[in-house]
Amino acid sequence: MASRRNPEKKMKLSGHFRELRNRLFKAGLAIVAGTVFGWLAFDKVFAELQKPIIAIAKDANVNAQINFGSVVSAFDLHMQIAFFIGLFVASPIWLYQIWAFLSPALRKKDRRYAVVFVLISSPLFLGGAYFGWWLFPGFVRSFLSFTPEGSANMINAAEYVLFTVRVLLVFGIAFVLPAILVLLNALGTMSGKTILKGWRPAIFLISLIGAIATPVSDPMSMFLLMIPLIAFFYLSAGIALLNDKRRAIRQKNVDEVDLVTNYVPDEVQ
Repeated sequence: MASRRNPEKKMKLSGHFRELRNRLFKAGLAIVAGTVFGWLAFDKVFAELQKPIIAIAKDANVNAQINFGSVVSAFDLHMQIAFFIGLFVASPIWLYQIWAFLSPALRKKDRRYAVVFVLISSPLFLGGAYFGWWLFPGFVRSFLSFTPEGSANMINAAEYVLFTVRVLLVFGIAFVLPAILVLLNALGTMSGKTILKGWRPAIFLISLIGAIATPVSDPMSMFLLMIPLIAFFYLSAGIALLNDKRRAIRQKNVDEVDLVTNYVPDEVQ
């Protein structure tokens, strides 16, 4: 009965499911293709991952090497790295598929904000991840320095790769946080004054992120991470304040137009 009364509703719902299925298929196909590429590029990527350990172990005269704990560990690691590479390489495609599925449900203004956010946050995330990779050898050097003299540090391959990915994600996400603040302000959720008033908690949070993400024995890396994050925070607060000012001027003009439009002279009354 419901389908007879409103057949368009059923078609619309089935159309959404069909669209979701198509988007998921395209995203999955892109990830599979990227994973195949990652499988072929494994040797070069793993060689880059080993470089910090090999160089630091040689310079510091520390016995450290990556090892595999079981018969299938090497294969599992090969698959993990290939998948991570595939996810990264295919990210423009599967992110676009997500966007293409969700965008029709957004208002025109919200779509514009979302596009700007993606365009800004993507290079910020990549820049943060690259910054983390630049500091990564320092992290490895600091942690390996705790190895007692005469001992060998047998580094589990899977844990080492996950640690590397975790560091890159922490730095990448940390660099995207200011863009999230600007997006919340653009959507009217948070004012620029509110963002600026939170500078103390923000500095504390940035310090906490820096302390967690960097080794205890390497304070310089902590400050190198904190400086751009603090600069990005104040930059996002400044952009939010300018946006609030522009929004207030626009609202004032609208109110003045409404006042003139609704004005009725006393003699007419």
